[in-house]
Amino acid sequence: MLPPDVAAGARLAHVGIAVRDLEEAVAFYRDVLGLVPHPPQVADGATIVGLSLGESAIELLTAADQQSPIGKFLARHGPGIHHLCFRVPDLGAALARCRAAGYRLIDTEPRRGADGCRIAFLHPKSTAGILLELTD
Repeated sequence: MLPPDVAAGARLAHVGIAVRDLEEAVAFYRDVLGLVPHPPQVADGATIVGLSLGESAIELLTAADQQSPIGKFLARHGPGIHHLCFRVPDLGAALARCRAAGYRLIDTEPRRGADGCRIAFLHPKSTAGILLELTD
């Protein structure tokens, strides 16, 4: 769990879902749920298609590179929820509070992710088994 002060003002930005077949996955969200897919983009060795869902989104991720984090995740776990992303008011301050509280950070400093957003990941071993992404 995130420290209470990190969660203050946080909201769900998106759910990242790892898929083997991006076109098949997009078809469900587009054809059944009526969501409009954003153009694909590549980040961290993954091809990503975002779908807006109110104030939150779904990110469908597939491996553009089998050695990428998504490629390794799919090889180990298969398709499924990969991560949850929370939007926080101040990413740098949230990371500092996580560090001070002893949470294991994958990214010690914010970096650029999809859509050019600043992001940072927290290791699932310190967050109840869930890979968490923070963004501002």
